[in-house]
Amino acid sequence: MKILVTGAAGFIGAAVVEKICSCGPENVKITGIDNINDYYTRLLKFARLRHLGIKPAADGLIPNELSDAGFPWLTPIKSERFPNFSFIRINLEDDAAISDLFEKEKFDMVIHLAGQAGVRHSISNPKDYITSNITGFLNVLEGCRKTRVKHLVYASSSSVYGLNGKTPFSEKDSVAHPVSLYAATKKADELMAHAYSHLYDIPTTGLRFFTVYGPWGRPDMSPYLFIDAIINNKPIKLFNSGDMLRDFTYIDDVTEAVVRTMNKIPEGDPNWDAANPDPSTSSAPFRIINIGNSSPVNLHDYISGIETAIGKTADKISMPMQPGDIYQTYSDSTTLFHLTGFKPTTSLQDGIKRTVEWFKDFKASYPN
Repeated sequence: MKILVTGAAGFIGAAVVEKICSCGPENVKITGIDNINDYYTRLLKFARLRHLGIKPAADGLIPNELSDAGFPWLTPIKSERFPNFSFIRINLEDDAAISDLFEKEKFDMVIHLAGQAGVRHSISNPKDYITSNITGFLNVLEGCRKTRVKHLVYASSSSVYGLNGKTPFSEKDSVAHPVSLYAATKKADELMAHAYSHLYDIPTTGLRFFTVYGPWGRPDMSPYLFIDAIINNKPIKLFNSGDMLRDFTYIDDVTEAVVRTMNKIPEGDPNWDAANPDPSTSSAPFRIINIGNSSPVNLHDYISGIETAIGKTADKISMPMQPGDIYQTYSDSTTLFHLTGFKPTTSLQDGIKRTVEWFKDFKASYPN
């Protein structure tokens, strides 16, 4: 079986690659792709790749160096840790390169986790989201269409719930009122996936991730920002004065959900009612699933957990609510459980402890 994982240098992508390589059958060949862009420090992306056994193809990359000379474009690099994993630096927007990759490899399954992330970044850099999340996703869909991929699993986001006030958020709810362009592009991805499922009978599953955190997390997200600030005696900013609720979901639970979902290929629902349409399913082989902990936590309580794990109190600065933010996320994850028999189990206390430990080890190895 051949599996493509896009965004393989990213937080969730690298973790999914490690999960499949560590636990999957030996007859699986995994290709990871990423453009290693500079949305946040590439040092962390390089470090994730090194953790997966991907060493630079040429000299010029040492732990504290930001040079990317060792990762030439369109050049496969085999992992020294996982014999069945190779990495290729490639742009999703490069339609010719993506088309060639699909034609050459004939992937059985695609786990599409690449894309431009970040709600606040989408306010100031909207075009990045159209290029990556719309054009890039179209190229992936076209690759799946042309090569008859058996299952496309792709990243959506809890941000699509936008102005919805009913909680917990269910996949059966309408998501017609996003409050950021980032969320709008993720909803657009779901609509595009359905069109391809309907027109070309391509099984697609969209995963709405809820506030993923843990080791190797993104430095622009609150868990990393808070840990870094508290350890280094810097103040932390509490938007909406910290009065926000987030359904924090630990990375190991997320990867388990992704792998289990990958093996549950959707089929068209013969009982789907066009007069009362369920937006999470279809007469086409299409499905939407929440991936969340189903236990929203107040931001103050989350910070208190980090303070306890570090053994230091944070200096807090109250800030107004930021444009594009939503007050709370809260996942109804019954669909995930009914489909796979799995639900996230990592406690917030354990997740924070492991994240703080990883952060200290990472900064010791990569102090810059």
